[in-house]
Amino acid sequence: MDSSSRRPPSPEFDLISRYFTRAPRHARLGVGDDASLLSVTPGNELVASTDMLVEGVHFFVDVDPQALGHKALAVNLSDIAAMGAIPRWAMLALALPEIDAQWLEGFSRGFFALADKHGVDLVGGDTTRGPRNICVQIMGEVGQGKALRRDGAKIGDDIWVSGQLGDAAAAVAHRRGKLNLEQTAFDRCRVRLDWPTPRITLGLELVALAHSAIDLSDGLLGDLGHICERSGVGARVEYAAVPCSADLRTLRDQPRVRRAILAGGDDYELCFTAAPARASAIESLAATLDLALARIGRVVEGNAVVVMDAAGEPLQLEERGFDHFR
Repeated sequence: MDSSSRRPPSPEFDLISRYFTRAPRHARLGVGDDASLLSVTPGNELVASTDMLVEGVHFFVDVDPQALGHKALAVNLSDIAAMGAIPRWAMLALALPEIDAQWLEGFSRGFFALADKHGVDLVGGDTTRGPRNICVQIMGEVGQGKALRRDGAKIGDDIWVSGQLGDAAAAVAHRRGKLNLEQTAFDRCRVRLDWPTPRITLGLELVALAHSAIDLSDGLLGDLGHICERSGVGARVEYAAVPCSADLRTLRDQPRVRRAILAGGDDYELCFTAAPARASAIESLAATLDLALARIGRVVEGNAVVVMDAAGEPLQLEERGFDHFR
């Protein structure tokens, strides 16, 4: 977001100045120059990730702009959480069909409310005219060699997930006419879709407990599959152990709801593996954080994720997770 004084005043730079320029707390230089200047704490490594949200693909046209500002940052913070890192800086690129003051006020309010909660500075980015598209780059710090990774899972590890899965995908399915939820259930599921909670504190605690971790953005099966691929292992998951909300519990054997829980995506919870000896410490952590942590399976030999039903038989599943090009 280069608002250099060498350029003449324009609506674009007025937009940047009004809605997205704030004094940085963790950067030597933030918004306003050709690039930002950042200093990483000695003994730490820089962690960086980028996510893009495209209107009509990742969010509905009528979404609350404040919720969208929150989610644009939250999905990136979730990646930082999965690495066991502390978030520090973000960059924001926006393509907008027009300058809409009401939309920008809501979006920036949601973005900065979450940024302030986690001590994140917005230190740069870009704006342009075009179909609505939001791209955030997040950066953080983690101790040298301490980051949680996807390639650390070990055969015999327990597989855990945080929170509850499926609500966000169920809300999307309801809006698209593929699932019929009661209105109050839909309203609760929509909150999970529009206002995800990045598990930053959990990620920081897991550095000392977990062997591997990933954030659940594209669905449990697909994302756990990434851990298996990178670690050269397989996974056995007990469907009955996979947590879901009370709104989905009585519906969980319906194919559409089962898909939402296992492969729907947009959960932004953490999936991680840890040695069985760590189970009591993880259960204590759940109590300390007041966050449900469920043990859902085991890392095994092989290269596939297999989901077992209540009778101990493999479930036949057509979809394994969200794919933008499928």
